[in-house]
Amino acid sequence: MQCFPPRRIVCLTEETVETLYLLGEEDRIVGVSGYAVRPNRVRREKPRVSAFTSADIPKILALEPDLVLTFFDLQADIAAELIRVGVMVTAYNQRSIDGILAMIRHLGASIGKTQKASDLTDIYQRRLDSIASHANARPRPRVYFEEWDAPMISGISWVSELIEIAGGQDIFDHLAREHAATQRIVSSEQVIAAAPDVILASWCDNKVRPEKIAARPGWAAIPAVRGNRITEIKSSLILQPGPAALTDGIEAILSALAPQKHETS
Repeated sequence: MQCFPPRRIVCLTEETVETLYLLGEEDRIVGVSGYAVRPNRVRREKPRVSAFTSADIPKILALEPDLVLTFFDLQADIAAELIRVGVMVTAYNQRSIDGILAMIRHLGASIGKTQKASDLTDIYQRRLDSIASHANARPRPRVYFEEWDAPMISGISWVSELIEIAGGQDIFDHLAREHAATQRIVSSEQVIAAAPDVILASWCDNKVRPEKIAARPGWAAIPAVRGNRITEIKSSLILQPGPAALTDGIEAILSALAPQKHETS
């Protein structure tokens, strides 16, 4: 029997896990994605029941959830299977900063913590506004963000927005509206022609190798490569459209975009 607010929640992606912990409602969580790492203690406190595109349905059902939270169309089959056996499912698809804030508010309302969630989003919005106001006073470096290396994928929407807020200029911001990764593939020639001053990379769960990026044919002429400004940002900080991106994620971008000593002397 379903109840409101839900007492037993399964989260199949990381951002809803972190949100519930930040709201002080982690006791409602009975199962999480294997990719959930924030906060650190989640890995020892909560059973893992899914990857990203696959899930252990019997294990989820054994937890008797009142609500299962999913993300994006890549989890549509999982959601459909759960719905067919009578499980309540909420599917989020936040793809922007406004979408992330809306997700937090909606999830808060779903568990009867509307004000707490609103207070949390207000904190994030004020911080982002403050960062943006300071960034407007500085020159904007041209930034190439690489979500994947083979093929090269760029332009993920909330990351593009965070780069702009942090004071950068995303060289492929026109791709930010494209949801599918296949629509955000870029060529080596396009990156060379755009001449980014800074390269940020986050290859999902793979380790970024700056030397491999720098060694690509023709890339020695790129200002970011010449200036040794290739920075990895951990995927758990930037590729999850949730609180991590609005906190540690943008802080990592700010650090990477900070003027180097020779630029301020």
